[in-house]
Amino acid sequence: MLKFFTKIISTFFYVGYFPLIPGTAGSLAAVFLFFLIKNNSATYLITLTALLILGFLVSGAAEKIMRKTDPSCVVIDEVCGMLISLFFLPYDIRLVIIAFFIFRILDTLKPYPISSFEKLKGGLGIMSDDVIAGLYTNLILQVVVSFTSLSAA
Repeated sequence: MLKFFTKIISTFFYVGYFPLIPGTAGSLAAVFLFFLIKNNSATYLITLTALLILGFLVSGAAEKIMRKTDPSCVVIDEVCGMLISLFFLPYDIRLVIIAFFIFRILDTLKPYPISSFEKLKGGLGIMSDDVIAGLYTNLILQVVVSFTSLSAA
């Protein structure tokens, strides 16, 4: 039962088994989740916190179950990173799209110091690089919003 729960959460309800670019599929799943919870800050915060805690707990266990370091089907990290990217931003579909692309670029290229977090062992390594990429994306967009008309859409 624990193995089943670990697979369900770590692959975000099997989204991670999408045959092409599972990390992007996980990020898209987060965008769909965002649309469900975006109108309630408390729900957003509780969902994000729960997913982060679960992600740190199950992603390391998923590595052991799958006998592979940072398996590509583990996408709970992308889900959390994408939700962090959109956290406390005004709702604007353009921001959602921009956040998606910035997050995917940062998650793929892993500029410093994101790359150093990826080297950590277990769930900490799996989750940390995406959390940092999400924070970077959010900071970039907070600056964009404060200096453009995107916040008034």
